[in-house]
Amino acid sequence: MLTIQGGPAGRFCDGLSRRDFLKIGALGMGGMSLVDLLGAEALAGTKSSHKAVIMVFLCGGPPHQDMFDLKPDAPAEIRGEFKPIPTNGPGVQICELMPRLAKMMDKCAVVRSLVGARDEHATHLCYSGYTTFEYRAGNWPSLGSVASKMLGPTDPTVPPFCNLSVRMDFSGWAHPGEPGFLGVAHKPLQPHQGQVADDLTLRTITLDRLQDRRKLLGRMNQFQRAADGMIESSGEVTQRALDLLASNRVLQALDLDREDPKLRERYGRGNLKNVDDGGPMWNDGILMARRLVEAGVRVVTIGYGRWDYHGANFSQCRERLPMLDQGVSALIEDLHQRGMDKDVSVVVWGDFGRTPRINNTAGRDHWPAVSCALLAGGGMRTGQVIGSTTADGGYADERPVHYKDVMATLYRNLGFDTTEQTVPGPSDRPMYLLQGHQPVAELI
Repeated sequence: MLTIQGGPAGRFCDGLSRRDFLKIGALGMGGMSLVDLLGAEALAGTKSSHKAVIMVFLCGGPPHQDMFDLKPDAPAEIRGEFKPIPTNGPGVQICELMPRLAKMMDKCAVVRSLVGARDEHATHLCYSGYTTFEYRAGNWPSLGSVASKMLGPTDPTVPPFCNLSVRMDFSGWAHPGEPGFLGVAHKPLQPHQGQVADDLTLRTITLDRLQDRRKLLGRMNQFQRAADGMIESSGEVTQRALDLLASNRVLQALDLDREDPKLRERYGRGNLKNVDDGGPMWNDGILMARRLVEAGVRVVTIGYGRWDYHGANFSQCRERLPMLDQGVSALIEDLHQRGMDKDVSVVVWGDFGRTPRINNTAGRDHWPAVSCALLAGGGMRTGQVIGSTTADGGYADERPVHYKDVMATLYRNLGFDTTEQTVPGPSDRPMYLLQGHQPVAELI
């Protein structure tokens, strides 16, 4: 790993002082240095576009029948404690705990008949469209990694893929999404896991001093790479690493003190502590996602909260649904006010749904048969509900929509047609990402 002498500020866990070194690299990307990462990434090439996706992953499986698919006429042991309220979307009703989203349902679309899940806690399904079993069988890449490979960065100093999830006791929910067969060059930047934020900060080192170190970089030819990662233009890659550090563009996007305080309050702060073994209800992270997209990131994912409510489902929903309502509604409104709603897709979903019948601890258990999703932006047709479930909310009734169908829609919104275009698979064999699955016709 390359180090540059810098100013004082704490110590590393291995005993090295920050007054001695400023690290370039270790950006939470599998131990690769920044220069090595950018070198491998350069193999992918770039295309110009700034379509983007913000994905809010509800860790643990949200209770669909207590959010977007309430069953007020069902027996008490099924319908639960919440009432549906009307929205400004024609004929669309959602939970009374989400009044802000209800007022802007014309800017959203709800999928009530989401299928394709398994009884497993993991990010793979939402981040790639593939279950954990399918991922392991085919080494399938996540949405952000595909965007990194096929579209490249919008700017040399901005990574295409960023995951804002923090460390969680259950690591499956904090997982950022795998690059799979696309290779480690397309792993995401993870600013809240590890020392990434510190590594991106110039601290007390001046730009003049950093400029002087270019001579040092020019003399360092020790960057030996394996054949599959070797590129000829190492000088250009080193330049990109320095540009990222010198620009501080990503760091500025992560710095919410630069944001209008009134807008920050509109998003709300949520709850900054991890919920049990899941993540925090971190509304600042939702705002941060918008700022990163504005800075040029193509795909931003964030694990939000913990929704695995085997017990006390309704008391936990009363506390946490209003936080989700505030953060997501503020994001959608913000994107519209900034004129970004045609380019930036928003999706909110989780591992699977919950059981129709309430258990004896007032909870709902795992239910992979059906779930739900909220979508907005991306130029999609909104103000509608897609699909329906049986009277108890247990199974898709009309218009089942697969997770892979939603994923195909998100790819389409990014400008990548999974029905026509391929990605380079193992041994550079062209591969279709989502064979047999089409974008959701009602959304396009």
